[in-house]
Amino acid sequence: MEKPKIIVICGPTASGKTALSIQLAKTINGEIVSADSMQIYKDMDIGTAKPTYEEMDGIKHFLIDTVSPTKRYSVANYKKDALNAIEEILKKGKTPIVVGGTGLYVDSLVQGIEYDDIEVDLKYRKELEQIAEEKGLEYLYKNALEIDPLAMEKISPNDKKRIFRVLEIYHSTGKTKTVQEKKSKEKENPYEYIVFAIDMERQKLYERINKRVDIMLENGLVDEVKSLINKYKELPTAIQGLGYKEVILYLKKEITYEEMVEKIKQETRHYAKRQLTWFRKNKEIIWIDGLNDIQNNINIILKGVKGE
Repeated sequence: MEKPKIIVICGPTASGKTALSIQLAKTINGEIVSADSMQIYKDMDIGTAKPTYEEMDGIKHFLIDTVSPTKRYSVANYKKDALNAIEEILKKGKTPIVVGGTGLYVDSLVQGIEYDDIEVDLKYRKELEQIAEEKGLEYLYKNALEIDPLAMEKISPNDKKRIFRVLEIYHSTGKTKTVQEKKSKEKENPYEYIVFAIDMERQKLYERINKRVDIMLENGLVDEVKSLINKYKELPTAIQGLGYKEVILYLKKEITYEEMVEKIKQETRHYAKRQLTWFRKNKEIIWIDGLNDIQNNINIILKGVKGE
């Protein structure tokens, strides 16, 4: 029996995924499942570039605006929720379109990786925080590299969250992240994912990122962060997000407004570069040019789905 086909549109931040996916959904009677680890959070709209109600243009979106920023939301949670959304869309006879730039989320579906939802051992996490403080993150990076060199190939030496994750998985289960993923990939994937990624000339992409940051600030990013702090007592992962942590430094008067703006732009450009590196590792991806006309790209996607 033929497996249902699922279209995936990924790529770096500010490359035009939202506009392309909504237009595609209107063309093929599709609905969208987000693969963005920040847009999942409520009350975080401006800094995560969440599509507005107008931009959605009547297209149903899943996994946007569904989790409280106080909650920890893991890849395992995401995979479960995304598969439920895909099933719901297929039952309606529509086409699921998975859209987003979080490589880990995309891989969890496309590669069928099962993530055991390991509860965070807060005591161990505190120990790691302390070691990072005293000996530096590089020390923990080297530890993680010894435990699981394969997993660390994709992780940059300053990606604290992922370094901690590799160490936590090993600490909780005695197995490395790589071993866990290998075991899970042996299971049959119920869908056929056809993955497209948007590429763009680096300079153009950086210009778009800088402009997007300016627009976010005009739209009230600083006020959004203030109201988050006032509304929620604790914002564990959410507030570490790009754009949010820099505003917090500014609100604490640790950096000036100008430094904050430059920092957000720079960090976002670095993030886009890491996203592209991540997606380039997947040799099955069909690349499309983000500077192309949207209709052209829709035609490329439709041909790719047909296997032409």
